[in-house]
Amino acid sequence: MRPQLRVFTGEDQTFEYQEPQMSITLGELSRVLLEACRSQRSFLRDFEDDPIHMSPDLYQVLTAYCRLRPGA
Repeated sequence: MRPQLRVFTGEDQTFEYQEPQMSITLGELSRVLLEACRSQRSFLRDFEDDPIHMSPDLYQVLTAYCRLRPGA
């Protein structure tokens, strides 16, 4: 008996590509961003619309800080 062969088109399976996730401490990130801001590095504008993933508690702290009145 001859084996049955079929043409594989790749449509049977769908693969969703995910960008690799990298980790950095907030301390490291803040030092790099501070220096880049002080030096007015143009690469900051290249990434200004990129989403950043963070822990819920850090998000809450940053959101609360943004809502503070200046000088409060």
